Amino acid sequence: MNRRQFVSVTAAALVPGPMSSQHVDPALIDYFEQQLEGHYRADMYLGPHDLIGTVSAQYQLIDKLIRSAKGEVRRGLLRAGAAYAALVGWLYQDAGDLGAAAFWRGVTQEIAVRSRDAHLIGYSLVNQAHVRTDLSDGYGVIDLCEAALDLSDGLLPKIRVMALQQQAHGASLTGDRAAVDQLIDTAGSLLPRVDDDLPWGNACRRTPAYLEVQRATCYGRLGLGREADALWAQVLDVVPTTARRDRGVYLARHATSAATAQEPDHAVEIAREAVAIAIETRSARMMRELRTLERAMRPWHDAPVGRDLTEILAPVGKGS
Repeated sequence: MNRRQFVSVTAAALVPGPMSSQHVDPALIDYFEQQLEGHYRADMYLGPHDLIGTVSAQYQLIDKLIRSAKGEVRRGLLRAGAAYAALVGWLYQDAGDLGAAAFWRGVTQEIAVRSRDAHLIGYSLVNQAHVRTDLSDGYGVIDLCEAALDLSDGLLPKIRVMALQQQAHGASLTGDRAAVDQLIDTAGSLLPRVDDDLPWGNACRRTPAYLEVQRATCYGRLGLGREADALWAQVLDVVPTTARRDRGVYLARHATSAATAQEPDHAVEIAREAVAIAIETRSARMMRELRTLERAMRPWHDAPVGRDLTEILAPVGKGS
């Protein structure tokens, strides 16, 4: 990352102070929390590029208000700020900039610690583990998730579910299928107890078949093509077409699982829809999944089905 890119990434988080003091109305906490839910929905429909500027600018405003706020208003704004920083980190991660994502995950943890909220601190650790997953650092993922789970016996079920499913991704990176199933099954037993009204970290409630998505992803990473293929077929039956970015990622993973299961024609059929969504959303995560599909299809590179895939992938620059 060059200096100009670094400044662009950090501009909203590293604003020098102090700033001029101002009155901070407690109602602003609800305002930012309500806006957050709208940003989560927009992310599902739009992908990262159109939202990074908007969400980081709102984080900058929250940071400005924190510097004037006192008492519980300050604590409430710190909690909101941590959630916004986490979303900025996720948007950079989905855009494929892991350096920027790691920076904003660090900002999330700093603000969470300042809020003294154990649930948010756990959430920030899981967010950092998510970046480690994208870096294929299985043991790093496990370390961070275990640290989150060790924070408090009273940790919200939602945070435990998030940590357990992310730890399953770490286990899949280390080749431990038994741990994958045990961790996801434990998370499943906790899922009915998720009943908090916090505005952040609600993917486990908002995403259809949330834990089966994680299991299918882990199975695909473990090379269990037939098991993953069957799970993705079930998941995609319940994912709405409006959740474009998520659906595209799942389709690409499904196609890879089909290829691993020695069903190349099925893989190419699934890839057609995934590529259409990739062009629309420009999600780097989806592009990465399509590269994985291309590698899985190498045994058929010179066959007609392989040439079909090359043609399908050409508009997103992944053809060979």
